Amino acid sequence: MNPNATILKHPLIEHKLAILRDRDTGNKLFRETLNELSYLIVYEITRDLALQPVRIQTPLAPCDCQQLGEQVLLVPILRAGLGMVEGILHLIPSAKVGHVGVYRDETTLQPVEYYFRLPPGAESMRVFLLDPMLATGGSLAYAIDRLKERDIRHITVVSVIAAPEGLAALHAAHPDVKIYTAMLDQRLNEHGYILPGLGDCGDRLFGTL
Repeated sequence: MNPNATILKHPLIEHKLAILRDRDTGNKLFRETLNELSYLIVYEITRDLALQPVRIQTPLAPCDCQQLGEQVLLVPILRAGLGMVEGILHLIPSAKVGHVGVYRDETTLQPVEYYFRLPPGAESMRVFLLDPMLATGGSLAYAIDRLKERDIRHITVVSVIAAPEGLAALHAAHPDVKIYTAMLDQRLNEHGYILPGLGDCGDRLFGTL
């Protein structure tokens, strides 16, 4: 349904997902677990980051090493995407952070923008677009459209749970964009929510149920 999608498989990821899915998981534990899960997926989503050589001095001798050779930009889709930022910043503290505010109209299921801000020079950065729930794919496709309007081409979508319908829609809209997700769920329900899913991620993060 999307040849550019990678489903991440790891025992710790499965364990963290079980905590996120549980309806009895409170807001504090939900936030902590999403942060930890985001930390875990960093290793996979950054495998192809460019490196550059650097010569350093160890306590004993000079040494040729490698360091990151490109600037990383994290772009969470508000609100829920904010829950993934801290975990990634733990491992890439030099990353910049932009924001895209998009909500889904509950009647039409179409994305509506209310905020968009990126740092200067974003077009030359490696962008990770963060949204825990890849449901219909509409908000992510819209956000990618806006990023491409800024001449940004190195875009990777990072989610926690994806629906087959969303993966297919995103591939149809942007076949050049890579997608990483921790789990592929069954389907969308009639309201456009992922089944079995984990409920409304933003509400569970911020206690607005």
